[in-house]
Amino acid sequence: MHSLDDLRAGRLTGARHLKLAAGLSEFPREIFDLADTLEVLDLSGNAFTRLPDDLPRLERLRILFCSGSPFEALPEVLGACPSLEMIGFRGCGIRSVPEASLPPGLRWLILTENRIKVLPASIGRCTRLQKLALAGNRLASLPPEMVACTGLELLRIAANRLTALPDWLPTLPRLAWLAYAGNPFCAAVDAAWQAEGRSHPFAWDALELGEVLGQGASGVIHRAVWRQGGATREVAVKLFKGAVTSDGLPEDELAACLGAGVHPSLIPVLGQLAGHPEGRQGLVMELIEPAFRSLAGPPSLDSCTRDEYPAGTALSPAQALGIARGIASAVGQLHGRGINHGDLYAHNILYHPDGRVLLGDFGAASFVPPGDAGLAAALERIELRAFGCLLEELASHCPSAPALTAGLVALAHRCLAPEPAARPSFAEVEAALAGLED
Repeated sequence: MHSLDDLRAGRLTGARHLKLAAGLSEFPREIFDLADTLEVLDLSGNAFTRLPDDLPRLERLRILFCSGSPFEALPEVLGACPSLEMIGFRGCGIRSVPEASLPPGLRWLILTENRIKVLPASIGRCTRLQKLALAGNRLASLPPEMVACTGLELLRIAANRLTALPDWLPTLPRLAWLAYAGNPFCAAVDAAWQAEGRSHPFAWDALELGEVLGQGASGVIHRAVWRQGGATREVAVKLFKGAVTSDGLPEDELAACLGAGVHPSLIPVLGQLAGHPEGRQGLVMELIEPAFRSLAGPPSLDSCTRDEYPAGTALSPAQALGIARGIASAVGQLHGRGINHGDLYAHNILYHPDGRVLLGDFGAASFVPPGDAGLAAALERIELRAFGCLLEELASHCPSAPALTAGLVALAHRCLAPEPAARPSFAEVEAALAGLED
């Protein structure tokens, strides 16, 4: 965090990154003194209602965050910023997105938790767009011009007012991570599974929370002790952060976790939290052995959609193949039960040195509307692209087994086929992996 005093005193000269959150009601003109170097500008948590018309003077600006500031519309001046690639206006109360507000070089757009009813047709000109977060708005449809967004890889449209998924959506050649729960077209199946979740309550006053074990976009996970009668048991408790996450609604995540069923490569879920004094929602899970660790870190601002692995990450052949087989089997079960995970990433995978693997984080999970086999197959093929990305990453971090890596890469290419209909099913993927030797 930087200070306005430092900016005005010239102590930030040459800065590439600037973060100011001081309840500001006007854009500080001193920011233009950094025009020769400034690339990342974070003005979240202020009280702006507009941006200056000469914002394009920041010619090197690639990333702009203004989340939490009261904007009625996405500023049109953004469309004229020559280098702008990432825009974040979460929770601003935005009602409209003008045609001119989207820069042609846009790669990542975050408009979560606003009041947007319509997207402009101009979004179809954003052919470099890779990541689009729109959860928690009022969209009843998506513009057909979006079919031209052939680079789109991650799409969050949960908790809107969509009555169906667009027919063109499953045809996008690079779409891999999709969340759509909480829309009217899947309301009935969502409600059924949410009712199922409420049948497994864990009383808040029977839990004693301990240290934080980790956190993600939707919530914070704590170590906890559950007391029932005279017995105690160590568990993990996930407390959700708010009513709408970047991926969707907490109640949909709860329902998907409980609907996933039992599988050796899924984190065991025990039930839903009940009776929190502040009304917060939560999930009670089995406590995972500390030897499990995350396979990777989430994407960075630069990598956009691809995970970041720790430097020097090296997997043994047994680990690489075990991860691939375990995750393929788990996700195959999810689709067999009508659940699209939506966030099949290495950063949501825990692995153990002995080869065991666990898939977690159902924040983007969505139920497949029943009775539409064609849609179910199309959604599975979208998730297969995400699995293809994972296979590529596993192969690249397993240098000691060229024959195995060649097999993983070949299977990855099938899963990444630009024509979604050409991709295999998860059942076919499991069979192919069974034929590979570690």
